[in-house]
Amino acid sequence: MLESLSDRLQNIFGGLRGKGKLTEDDINNAMREIRMALLEADVNFKVVKDFVARTKERCLEAEILDSLTPAQNVVKVVLDELTYLLGESDSKLEFSSRIPNVIMLVGLQGSGKTTAAAKLAYLLREQKHNPLLVACDVYRPAAADQLQTLGDEMGVRVYRGEGDNPIKIAKEGVQDAIDNLRDVVIIDTAGRLHVDEQMMQEAQNIKDAVQPENVLMVVDAMTGQDVVNVAAAFAEQVDFDGVIMSKMDGDARGGGALSIREVTGKPIKFISAGEKPDSLEEFHPDRMAKRILGMGDVVSLVESAAKLREEEIAEEQAERMMRAQLTLNDFLDINRQVRNMGGISKLVSALPGGDRALSQGQVDTSALDRMEVIIHSMTVEERNKPDILNGSRRARIAAGAGVTVSDVNQVLKQYNETKKMMKQYLPALTDEPVRGKKGKKGKKKKKRGMGMPGLPGGMSMKDLREIQRLMDEMN
Repeated sequence: MLESLSDRLQNIFGGLRGKGKLTEDDINNAMREIRMALLEADVNFKVVKDFVARTKERCLEAEILDSLTPAQNVVKVVLDELTYLLGESDSKLEFSSRIPNVIMLVGLQGSGKTTAAAKLAYLLREQKHNPLLVACDVYRPAAADQLQTLGDEMGVRVYRGEGDNPIKIAKEGVQDAIDNLRDVVIIDTAGRLHVDEQMMQEAQNIKDAVQPENVLMVVDAMTGQDVVNVAAAFAEQVDFDGVIMSKMDGDARGGGALSIREVTGKPIKFISAGEKPDSLEEFHPDRMAKRILGMGDVVSLVESAAKLREEEIAEEQAERMMRAQLTLNDFLDINRQVRNMGGISKLVSALPGGDRALSQGQVDTSALDRMEVIIHSMTVEERNKPDILNGSRRARIAAGAGVTVSDVNQVLKQYNETKKMMKQYLPALTDEPVRGKKGKKGKKKKKRGMGMPGLPGGMSMKDLREIQRLMDEMN
């Protein structure tokens, strides 16, 4: 969503990096460009004015203008101010000692409240909670049916109640959670097409009746600047605790996401980008700021990889990997793991410059899908023993997969390169000594400065070990 803004800012900083020393005019021109980029991204004009003023004041300090790398320092200042604008620090849900804890969702109709409620229930269940969804939208046709369907898909219980009194249903839902040992209640309230007194009063009555620990407002990131006015109205009358920003995968300009915290003083707690149950994620202001400036989000990438490690690899598969005896079935497992991490697009976008590479079509996002189809067109014996794949077999596989023989050859080439790479780097990964020609143990090979093919930025083995250490600590 913020791709256009990211490109504009990166181009501005690219022009600054080409200068050995910055002048006050250079800073003024850069700030003018940044102001235009933010306004075109639909950021609230008052927010833009304050942001540019703070950034310009810091950039004109002598310690920045006279430094050895002034352009890098300007980028650092913009990063700091952008992080401050988005929230400065993470804002997580706060749970009390009361059982059950109640979370109430409010917002306009069409903002995605019902879907957000189900996604939040899924996220909390993954965090070892036992949530209950309560359908309090008694006005929108099939609203309760939608929540019931989503709850059934995710394996989360939904309380619907009877009648058309949302306050009564909310109170009964909390009691149902107590009776069935649920530790979190998520209440989906009704919305309107626009802010009105009846909706606000109903939300306040439900809040008074169930005393929620958290009131979260769901806002549509595609709404633009108007989302700030809506959030300000809710903050004044309902006093919510935080924001869930939905539809962050849309193609709107997305300036509301940069404005809402500054205008309302309420933090963004979650963002949602996609329709899948696991598409709701905690919001990290510093990571979002880095993404906007094209610096990537490697920390989130490592966290995604750490989650995959919770699924134990079969002993037989681990043994094959340690001996660099991969089969094509292992390639299918790799594809499954990449899907669990959000797919190629999400992985690439987390790398520095990844969003720009995706937008320019430099990444083949369908490569793994094509590889999977090709491997599924092989027999069990061919997957386990790729060496038997002669010309006629490859032609048969290509016809079955609906691809060319060249595509099949490309998959086999990647498979062989991966095996070769694992044999080359396995001693470094396992800290095994390298043996000489006569079988005697020799000194370990040093691979300083050597990057592993296919890894971002030419990562060294030292980098990989550091990532591995971080993943171990997370577990």
